Amino acid sequence: MILLGIDTSGKTASVAVCDEKSVLAQTSVLTRLTHSQIIMPLCTEVLRNAGLPLNAVDGIAVSKGPGSYTGLRIGVSAVKAMSFAMTKKCIGISTLESLAYNMSGFNGVICTVMKARMNLVYTAFFTSYKDTIKRIFDDTILTIEDIVSRLSSYHGDIVLVGDGAEELFLNEALEGLENITLAPPHLRLQLASSLCYVAFEKQFGTAETLEAEYLQITKAEKDLMAKQA
Repeated sequence: MILLGIDTSGKTASVAVCDEKSVLAQTSVLTRLTHSQIIMPLCTEVLRNAGLPLNAVDGIAVSKGPGSYTGLRIGVSAVKAMSFAMTKKCIGISTLESLAYNMSGFNGVICTVMKARMNLVYTAFFTSYKDTIKRIFDDTILTIEDIVSRLSSYHGDIVLVGDGAEELFLNEALEGLENITLAPPHLRLQLASSLCYVAFEKQFGTAETLEAEYLQITKAEKDLMAKQA
């Protein structure tokens, strides 16, 4: 099975083509251009590097959130369009679960953490042993204080992954906790290949059922609620 993976949930846009045994091609780009400007050219480039036409792909995986509202809409919309046009199956994958797979092979607890707003972060914890990663709790939003409290309650090895990982690692409340480490820079942010390897373990659906999951209400929803109040 060959998958095309697309992640536009953060500042980095990442696209990969993978089969169950290897990453056939991958490109990740941090740019001032919007994801809508670069995501399709990236798909074309990655498929060309893999030596495959688009119709050789068996399914498409996309990050469904949490993350940037605009980025998620761009990625999900692109995948829905491709899935409809080619009648390919597709699937939305939790950004936080995909980040956990960056650290496949780590033995301990993986804490995935992404910046939300103010003093809030998106987070989920996973247990990891060899090549098996299992979720501890669902994607949620916590304050920095709450996540520090949860981390302090674990006594085994912990690795922090995501765009909020470094700031959390430097939190003075975690000083002296030698069991907590920071993922290396090249594995800290979203990778479309990790997205694919989560997707290989899931049940695929169709474009009709694919939706972004924001965890927070969008600005448009907030504005509407304010007008109705």
